[in-house]
Amino acid sequence: MANTDNSRVDSIKSPATAPRPRRLVRGFATLLVIGGLLYTGVVGLFYVSQERLIFIPTTLQANHVFTLADTTEVSIPVNGATLSALHFKQPDAKGVIFFLHGNGGNLSSWLKTTDFYRNNKYDLFMIDYRGYGKSTGSIRSEAELHADVMAAWQWIAPQYAGKKRVIYGRSLGATLATKLAADSGVDSDWLILVSPFFNIDAMRQDYYAWLPGSFMRYTFTTDQWLPLVRAPITIVHGDRDTLITYSHAERLHTRVPRAELIKIEGGTHLNLHHLAAYVDALTTRLAKL
Repeated sequence: MANTDNSRVDSIKSPATAPRPRRLVRGFATLLVIGGLLYTGVVGLFYVSQERLIFIPTTLQANHVFTLADTTEVSIPVNGATLSALHFKQPDAKGVIFFLHGNGGNLSSWLKTTDFYRNNKYDLFMIDYRGYGKSTGSIRSEAELHADVMAAWQWIAPQYAGKKRVIYGRSLGATLATKLAADSGVDSDWLILVSPFFNIDAMRQDYYAWLPGSFMRYTFTTDQWLPLVRAPITIVHGDRDTLITYSHAERLHTRVPRAELIKIEGGTHLNLHHLAAYVDALTTRLAKL
């Protein structure tokens, strides 16, 4: 019996079966290193490919013909590229709506009818960003994108001297519109922001909270530019928008309490312009402008 007990004790103390803290520590450290390398790789990929995440252009053939009545295609030369634009004109227009669209599609998908503008007696000017539609080049930086928007504004605005000039931005276009309207050299009568985001870092927190904000090459600080806008401001947002939630509009309104905030009941990110409440709200305000 004694020999059996001793052999059992020896077996328990055997180095071959006893836990090895050093091995566990080394294994854990190896996992941390691998995890760190993977995380760094993903963050690095995100850093260099931000354009693919933010901008989702749809191209058009160079020979594509727009067929909307009373609408002319315009080419605007910018640094290293040419922007494609559409200019809807009608007799005795009250002014022009300078329209900056969202991050997807192109002019052919964003402008299917001019009825709203015709009914309200306003002309329309809408551009495609670099790489969208028939516009050449590709978006390479935030500064370049803002410069393109300014070039388009400087092309059309002088044609409406003495008339109403409205800057309208939707989704991504809302942050571009805000930056444009905030420029000291821009004289506009009204800024309309539809489904805007607070800034790009707020969007990162909504969708990629695990990524460090310092790696964002695009900032789109709508919240910082909005207080600099001198024109009247209207913010329109759907209460059922799940892509850019209504809270973004509320936060922007907090930054500039003088801005008008319109909540569209049942409005999502995609259906807003189809809802009567949205159309009626803008129609009423255009009539008073």
